[in-house]
Amino acid sequence: MSVLVIAAAIATAAPAPAEALSEASHALSSGRLEQARIMIGNAVKAGAQGPQLDRLLADLAFETRDYRIALARYEALLASHPGNALLAERAGISAFHLGDVERATSLIALATASPATSWRAWNARGVLADWRGDWAEADLAYSRAAKAAPDRPEIHNNLGWSLLARGRWNEALGSLEQAALLDPRSARIANNLELARAAVSEDLPRRHDGESDGDWAARLNDAGVVADIGGDGKRAIAAFAQAISARHRWFERAANNLAVTESRQ
Repeated sequence: MSVLVIAAAIATAAPAPAEALSEASHALSSGRLEQARIMIGNAVKAGAQGPQLDRLLADLAFETRDYRIALARYEALLASHPGNALLAERAGISAFHLGDVERATSLIALATASPATSWRAWNARGVLADWRGDWAEADLAYSRAAKAAPDRPEIHNNLGWSLLARGRWNEALGSLEQAALLDPRSARIANNLELARAAVSEDLPRRHDGESDGDWAARLNDAGVVADIGGDGKRAIAAFAQAISARHRWFERAANNLAVTESRQ
């Protein structure tokens, strides 16, 4: 075989950098993360560079939950594309997972300002509003998310948890039952639904208008102590669980719930 034939065969076997990046993008969107990582590495070796590569590297970091790198890369991309809703959305979710709520709030606000806003951005905005205790904002955000994607269990689950945090047990129960209907295999949704059912059946104290987290947690704790002394273990557990959630502002639970939005069908 001549040198020219061999060279032609190699050229045929090795895709051009742009083509290699397109193939890596397809692998990434299909959930084949390790394959995408290898393909991106090969594309870089073949000379790939530029915005398409930068975006793929950001998306790979996001999908593998390397949120620190993802945030840095998305913010760099936003500097050149400040109106890109998806970049802002993923940067905001990354910031949330890193515990930077202020940064996340700013980025998600940028994402939801765009007409191209996704349900995930509105869902994230609802979770962030819950964290601040801004219930009107949370209701608006979850409503917009549900309007865009009415069959997403994550939205109904997060709304249900938001309503639990306000002591609106019956409303929370309805949202969580809907979430469980849409995703009966989710352990997170099942746990939230169990808590809502316990709260309704055991008639736990409702939150007063304007009541602080600490005061409500104290009343729930007192209800749990009384129930425990009276031998009503189920009611005591439900009250203590809600007291802990109210006291600690349920940041970890909110973060876990938000993680569900990152799944892709």
